[in-house]
Amino acid sequence: MPYIFPFTAIVGQETMKTALILNAISPKIGGVLIRGERGTAKSTAARALAALLPEIEVVADCPFNCDPNRLERLCDLCRERVDRGESLPRKWRKTRFVDLPVSATEDRVVGTLDIEAAIKTGQKKFEPGVLAAANRGLLYVDEVNLLDDHVVDLLLDSAAMGRNVVEREGISFSHPARFILVGTMNPEEGELRPQLLDRFALCVEIRGIRDLQARAEILERTVQFESDPEGFRAEWEPYEQQLSRTIARARELLPTVEYQPCDLYTIAELTSKFEVDGHRADIVILKTGLAHAALRLAQDGAHPAAPTLTELDILVAAELALPHRLKRLPFQETENRLGELSSRLEEARRQASSSKAPAATLVEPDAGKKK
Repeated sequence: MPYIFPFTAIVGQETMKTALILNAISPKIGGVLIRGERGTAKSTAARALAALLPEIEVVADCPFNCDPNRLERLCDLCRERVDRGESLPRKWRKTRFVDLPVSATEDRVVGTLDIEAAIKTGQKKFEPGVLAAANRGLLYVDEVNLLDDHVVDLLLDSAAMGRNVVEREGISFSHPARFILVGTMNPEEGELRPQLLDRFALCVEIRGIRDLQARAEILERTVQFESDPEGFRAEWEPYEQQLSRTIARARELLPTVEYQPCDLYTIAELTSKFEVDGHRADIVILKTGLAHAALRLAQDGAHPAAPTLTELDILVAAELALPHRLKRLPFQETENRLGELSSRLEEARRQASSSKAPAATLVEPDAGKKK
């Protein structure tokens, strides 16, 4: 089994890492699109995140990774077994990383129904697709801008609905399709249509790091990993385990985080000021803000009786949810508006730091540096 570069060993790119972790905490956010030039650790980060995710309990012989503790989310086959009074066998398995090829067709993605078998035997025979394998895992789509638009639509619909329904000749089959959707692309190879771009909940624009010391650190860690992958991973394992525990703790805290009516007005003010069309951005900011609050509390080790959303959580979410939804304006005007948002975020971080409630960030440890 090939070794995976540790998530916590990735130098810089904090915004990208935060967006990925927030989706891991709350897959309901709806995925993240990472746009950037070649060689900026986009694919590395996606694979590394999947390795961090905790094991999940599944129905042992179910191809859809159904959760035996959530009867309302079972596939049709598991539901029929429960209705017959069967006890579903259980086991624990690692969270899956599913890589979608650029050449994927609709049938390969959603699966197919054997109509002939259904007519002859009266039983549904379903051939699972990529969405079945990705349920409760991480679905990675490299070069998403090169996929057929219809296939991208299918992925985004499933990510939003949490269920895949296949219908052929009056026969239907459904199964849960809840996954962390991560898409990456290089804008130099073509853009996504605005309609599809808007449906990615979060979007991060990344560039190569210019700082000389950071670039040298990237080079050093890469060489160390390639020369001794087992030793390198062992060196970073304590940081990986710590982050994995933080994600698990944040997932537990997430349902307890509350928001106030004033928080909704703050979100509405932001989206209105930036003249964002529709209301998807508002919903995304709220979901992402709640996940960030859970991450912040998990990192702080805080256990408040009633965890609440803060302005900092909202602004961090807005920084991830708004840039790709801005109307096409002259470059200078767009930069000014994003700069204003960044200034508000930095001020909120300073205030949080002074009140001993720092933003949820991924601190670069020193484990990978030569002594």
